[in-house]
Amino acid sequence: MLELSILGFLAEQPLHGYELKERIKALSGHVRPVSDGALYPAITRLIKAGKLDEHTEPGASAAPRRILSLTDKGREDLLERLRHPKQVEITDQVRFNTVLSFLRHLPDRREQADVLRRRLEFLTMPTSFFYEGGKPVRAEEAEDLFRQGMLRVARATGEAERAWLTEAVARLDRTS
Repeated sequence: MLELSILGFLAEQPLHGYELKERIKALSGHVRPVSDGALYPAITRLIKAGKLDEHTEPGASAAPRRILSLTDKGREDLLERLRHPKQVEITDQVRFNTVLSFLRHLPDRREQADVLRRRLEFLTMPTSFFYEGGKPVRAEEAEDLFRQGMLRVARATGEAERAWLTEAVARLDRTS
């Protein structure tokens, strides 16, 4: 997801490393913080793979800034990652939000709708944080007040997301 975030933000505009880190942190840092020890090796891998270009510009306080930009190869990689997200990028809420953040870069509305359909399909399967006898426990069945709360919030969030996904897919289908 770190590489997807790097490619996605650089698809919008060239950035220097600190700006890029701040944008990634704003997107998911409260849940999955990004460290320099993860970010800069990922940037180096993408440069070596020909997916990013870098050049140096004078900095505001005399220190040069390393500016990163997306190459054509990087843009194609971004589009491929968006067209075909891994299953965990569909099922994990934080990872899906990262995909969703950059899905507008896919030029084909049908492909955008296909990704949303995958998430919607996942959200229609019965699931829970807790199981008894192999069956998902519903909020009304949980005896623990705090587990009831988790399950009720998850149900409300799921209902809201399914409603939005259904609406978004219909809108994309009308415009494609």
